Amino acid sequence: MNDDPITILVIDDQEENIRVVGTVLSSVGYDIAPAMSAEQAFKRMTARQPDLILLDVLMPDTNGLEVCQQIQADERWKDIPVIFLSAADDKNLIVQALEAGGVDYVTKPFNKAELISRVRTQLSLKQARDQLRMLAEDKDEILGILTHDLKNHLAGISLSAGLLQDRVAELTPRCATLVGNIARSSDRMIVFVKEFLANQSAERLQLKPAATSLGETVEALVANHRPSAMLKRIQLTSVVSAEPVLVYGDAEGLNQVLENLISNAIKFTPEDGRVSIEVEPPQGRMARCVIRDSGPGFSQNDREKMFRRYGRLSARPTGGESSTGLGLSIVKRLTHAMGGSITLEESDSPGSVFVLMLPLAPHELGVVE
Repeated sequence: MNDDPITILVIDDQEENIRVVGTVLSSVGYDIAPAMSAEQAFKRMTARQPDLILLDVLMPDTNGLEVCQQIQADERWKDIPVIFLSAADDKNLIVQALEAGGVDYVTKPFNKAELISRVRTQLSLKQARDQLRMLAEDKDEILGILTHDLKNHLAGISLSAGLLQDRVAELTPRCATLVGNIARSSDRMIVFVKEFLANQSAERLQLKPAATSLGETVEALVANHRPSAMLKRIQLTSVVSAEPVLVYGDAEGLNQVLENLISNAIKFTPEDGRVSIEVEPPQGRMARCVIRDSGPGFSQNDREKMFRRYGRLSARPTGGESSTGLGLSIVKRLTHAMGGSITLEESDSPGSVFVLMLPLAPHELGVVE
């Protein structure tokens, strides 16, 4: 809220009721805007938006429930809290008032201290919501900076460092070391920014469930990651069911889940290790995809925090890659949003085994959409 006086709109067809309420609330510093009908209330709200509305339930022209619903339906006013005032202490009416969008219900004749307390409570809650909305807007602005400015600048630094590394023979040993440090640091920051933005995208992603081929998604990602696996001499393989496995999930969300699982497996597997992804034939109502690696696995402490955001684990990437602690949290959030599950299986052999379960597409189950 700003420094302007707090305005409370009191809507009641009885002038005496408005006077009594106005006297009580004016005594603690609130500005009162009276309205004796719905039409008059909407005119006042258009001229000056109130911070809170006190609304009589029973009025002759339009009842308060309908007025509240109209207020809630208007984008300009939907965030204004509405407290109902009524002489009727009917439990069913109270329920109807709250279902219509009211935040509280005060019966007449009211206790002055109680009315002031309830008004202050709702104004405080509104202030908190407004502050949260402003924080969300600030967050969006920061994300915009990360997306358009910081990522581009880091890419420029990385490119420049790469060009200098190509001419390392012309540099002194000290300069060559510094250029290498710049290249590694900028690359790690780019990875962090990309994963941070992927995490935000996962929070905002509007899932559009459709039949998506699990096998084709896996094979495409394996092909994309084969060059990075070859750099570490990692044997990267995929075994995909000959029978098509169509899952009911969001294509972008599924791609993000598998991208994180496969890239993590390669990142934490040492040189000459193995990473395999297996899409099993469909059984029951769920598809099963298993991602195995020969990395260090997870300690008991790691298992307790592995799906938390920024949960740094004891294992470290084996090739100097960057790790943000965001990948598995993105995997869990998106998998659950698509109606699936992700678990880490117990295994006697070294490494880790993640099992991804996703619901089969309706026609895979013999259901006509």
